[in-house]
Amino acid sequence: MDWVTAENVIAVVTALLGVLVSAGVVAYERFQQRGKRLGYRVQLNTPLREGAETAGTLTLRVGDIAENGSHLVLLRIENDGQRDIDHGDYVRSASATETEGLKITFSDKDVKAVVATIPQEYESVRDEVRAGPGLRKEGTSVLLPKVSLERKQYFKLLVMLSGSVTERAIQITGIRDAVDVHRNESRSVDDKTPTFSPAARNITLVLAACVVTLAGLIVARDAPPPIGCAKGTLKVTGSTAFAPAVRELAGRYQKDCEGSTITVDAHGSTAGIRELATAGEASGGKGAPAVVALSDGRKPGGFPQLRENMVAVSLFTLVLNDKIPVENLTVAQIQAIYRGEIDNWKQIPGGPDRRILLVSRDANSGTREVFQRRVLGRNEPANSSRDCENRDDHEAPATRCELDSTAQVLSTVAKLPGAIGYTELRAVSGQKGLHKVAIDGRVPNVDEIGASTYPYREIEYAYTWGEPPADSLTSSFLTYLRQGRGQDVIRTHGHLPCATPKGLRICGEG
Repeated sequence: MDWVTAENVIAVVTALLGVLVSAGVVAYERFQQRGKRLGYRVQLNTPLREGAETAGTLTLRVGDIAENGSHLVLLRIENDGQRDIDHGDYVRSASATETEGLKITFSDKDVKAVVATIPQEYESVRDEVRAGPGLRKEGTSVLLPKVSLERKQYFKLLVMLSGSVTERAIQITGIRDAVDVHRNESRSVDDKTPTFSPAARNITLVLAACVVTLAGLIVARDAPPPIGCAKGTLKVTGSTAFAPAVRELAGRYQKDCEGSTITVDAHGSTAGIRELATAGEASGGKGAPAVVALSDGRKPGGFPQLRENMVAVSLFTLVLNDKIPVENLTVAQIQAIYRGEIDNWKQIPGGPDRRILLVSRDANSGTREVFQRRVLGRNEPANSSRDCENRDDHEAPATRCELDSTAQVLSTVAKLPGAIGYTELRAVSGQKGLHKVAIDGRVPNVDEIGASTYPYREIEYAYTWGEPPADSLTSSFLTYLRQGRGQDVIRTHGHLPCATPKGLRICGEG
C-alpha cells in the first residue's frame, strides 16, 4: 500500500479529527438542549428616586412605595430548551399549596411591588399566571403559580425592590432538578449579537487548526528531501514520449538527494525493454541492474522477469503541417490514409490538392505501437521513403518514412507540406509549422480524460528486473516518480498520474 506514508497518515487523522470534533460539538449541543431548560435574564436594573433626573436614573412619582434607594428590575423568564415545561416539572415544599410554582428570591432586598407582562399571543400563559393564588410578593421573593411554557414561550416580571440587586444574586427555586435552570446573557438594544456561538467558535477553531496542519503537510511535501533518499547510479531508458517528464524528475531528485546520479537515455519503449532484459541477464543472478525502462503500454511477451509499475496515463495526438487546413479526421479516414487508399489531401473535405506524406517512428517506438493498436487496428505500411518526401519504392501504397525520435517527427512534419505524424501531446506545445488534429471530433485533454472516449491514449509503465531492493536508488526513484512531487511534475507535462483518484480508475481498467 504505497499511500501509507507518515505524512498521509497524519493528514487522514487530522481530517478525521476535524470531522469528529465538529460532529461531537453539534451532537453535544443537541443533547444538551434536548431536555427541559428554563432561562432567565435581567433586561432592566435601574434605581428609582424622587426629584431631579440624573444620568442612569429613572425618575418616577409612584407614591410612598418609591423610597430613595428603590430599584426597578425587569426579569425575563423563558423556555429555551427543546421540550415543553408543564405542571409536573414544578415541586414545592410540604407547606406550599399544589398550585404554587416558581419562587424567585432577590437576595436580601424586599419586594415592594411586582407586575407580569405577557405577550398577547400567549393567552394560556396569561391565564395560568392569574390562576390560583396568582402572582404575589412575599418578603424578598416573588411567588408564581404553576405556569406551563411551550418551547420559546416567555413572560416578564417588572419588580420594585428596596435596593439594588446583582443578577447573580437572583435565585429561582420550585422546579425539579430535571429542568436545567440557567442564567442567560442580557443584551440591550445597543449590544451586538455575537458573531459566533460558543459551539460555532469551538468548531471554527478546531477546523482552522486542522486546515493549518494540512497546509503545513502540503508545504512540507515541497521541502527536500520528500522521500527516503538513496545513493548510487541509475539509468532510465525507454519511452521518448515520457522522457521530458522523467528528465525533470531526475534533476529534482539529484538536487534533493546528494550522492545520486540518474541518467535518462530514451530510445523508444521496445528498445528500452530489450536493454533492461539484456542488463538483467548479464547480471547472472548477482542482483537487479540499476536500470528502469519506461514503456508506452505493456511490454511485449517473452520477458517474464520484468516487474511492471503503472505510472501515468499519457495522451498522444496526430499532427499536420500547417499547409493542410484540416482540423479533424475520423478513425475511418485515418485508417484509409495509412492503407494508402487516400493519398491526397483533396480526398478529405476541406483539404488541398497535395500528396499525403506519412512521417512515422521506428519499430522501437511505443508511441507508434499505441497508434497501431489504438487507432489503426493493424501495423503501419512498410517504409518507402528515406527523406520522407520522395517515394523510393514506387509500388508501395503510401509515401512513408521512419524516424528515431519525437523531435525528428515534429521538425519533419513542420517542414514538409502535406506531412502527417503522431506524437506525445505535451511535445506539440510551442512547435511552429504544425497543428494538432482531433479524432472523430474529440481532442486530447488531460482534464477530461476520465469522461472522454478519445482513443489515442495509453498507460505509461516503468519496468525493473525483478523487485529492486527497498534501500536501492531504483526503488527510491520509482517511489519519487509515482508519489508526491512526482505527481505534480507528471501532470505539468500533460500526463495523468495513476496514483490520483481519477488515474487509479483509468489505470485499473488497463
